[in-house]
Amino acid sequence: MADITRRLGRRHLRGAPSAHIRHHNAGRLVHDGPGLSFWFRPLTAALSEIPVDDRELAMTFHARTADFQDVTAQATVTYRIADPALAAARLDFSIDPDTGVWRGTPLEQLGTLLTETAQQHALDVLARTPLSAALVDGVAAVRERVAAGLVAEPRLPATGIEVVAVRVMALRPEPEVERALRTPAREQIQQDADRATYERRAVAVERERAIAENELASKIELARREERLVEQRGTNARREAEEQAAADAVRAEAEAARSVRQAEAEATRSVRLAEAEAARSVKLAEAEAARTAALTEAEVARAGKLAEADAARSVRLARAEAEGAREVGAAEAEARAGWLRVHAEAGVDGTATLRALTAARLAENLPRIDSVTVSPDILTGLLARLGGTSEDAG
Repeated sequence: MADITRRLGRRHLRGAPSAHIRHHNAGRLVHDGPGLSFWFRPLTAALSEIPVDDRELAMTFHARTADFQDVTAQATVTYRIADPALAAARLDFSIDPDTGVWRGTPLEQLGTLLTETAQQHALDVLARTPLSAALVDGVAAVRERVAAGLVAEPRLPATGIEVVAVRVMALRPEPEVERALRTPAREQIQQDADRATYERRAVAVERERAIAENELASKIELARREERLVEQRGTNARREAEEQAAADAVRAEAEAARSVRQAEAEATRSVRLAEAEAARSVKLAEAEAARTAALTEAEVARAGKLAEADAARSVRLARAEAEGAREVGAAEAEARAGWLRVHAEAGVDGTATLRALTAARLAENLPRIDSVTVSPDILTGLLARLGGTSEDAG
C-alpha cells in the first residue's frame, strides 16, 4: 500500500520498490514505474498501484477419480504481474488518493482466475485416472497438467500475469477410503511382523534346545567326574584310615609303656611318702602326748581356782538379791498399810474402805475403755441412787 501524506491541500505519494505506480492527470500518464515518489493534486489525479513481486496462491479443491472416489488436492501457484500497464488496464488496481487503499479487490480476482483455471485442468486429469493410480502418480500428473494449462491459458498473458511455478503437495482420499487403503498394507506389515516373531521364537526355541542339550551333556560329564571323584575319595579315605590305625597302634603301645613306667614310679613314690608320713605321724603323736600331759596338770589347777571364784561370786550375788527382795517387800508392805490406813480413816466403817479397794483393784484389771455411752435410764437410776445415798448420809 502506497504511503500518502497531506500538505497544504496537496498530496505526496511514496511507493515501494515492489509496487508499480501509474499516475494519470487529466487522462495523461504523468508518472509510471516502481518505487516512485511525487506530489499530486487529489482532484485531478488517477492513481494505480500494481504489485510486481512474486505472490503465492494456496488452493485446495475436491475432485472425483475415474472410479468415482472423492479426493482432495492441495496445491500452490506462484505468479507475478509481468506487465503492470496491461494488468492495470484489465483489472482495477486504482487506489484512493487520500488513503492509498485499493478501491476494488484486484488480487482476489487474480486468485479466483488462477484457482479456477488450475482446478479445471486438475479435474480433467483426475477424472480419467483411477484412485489407486492417482494416489501413486497423481501428484506429478496434476502438477504437470496444471503448469501446462496455466502457461497455455490465453487470458493470463492478456491480463499481464506470468506463472512462475506450480506445486502440488498432496492428493488425499476420504478418511474412510484412506483407512481402507491402509488396511492391506497394515495387514501385510502385521503378517511380516508376526512371521518375524514366529521365526524369532523358532530360533529361540532351537537355541534353547541346543542350550538344554549342552547343559544335559555337561551334567552327565559332571556326574561321571563326580563318580570318579567319589571313588578316589573312598580310596584316599581307606588309605588314611589304615595309616591312622597304624599310627594309633604305635601311639597306644607307646602310651601303654609310658603308663607302666609312670605307675611303677608312682608306686615307688607312694611307698616312700607312706613311710615318711608314718614316721612323721609317730613323732607328732609322741609330741602331742607330752604336750597334753603338761597341759592337763596346768588346766586342772586353773579350773579349780576358777570354780572357787565362781562359787564365791554366786554366794555374794544370792545374798545381795535376798537383801534387796527383803527391803522391797518391807517397803511395799509399809506402803500398803499406809494406804489402807488412809482409806480407813476416810470412812465411817470398814465397808467404804473395802469398796474403795475393790474399785481400785477392778480398775487395775479392767481393759482399756475409749468411750462410754450413758443412756437416760442409766443416768436416771444413778441420780436416784446418789440422791438416796445423800439422804442416808444426812
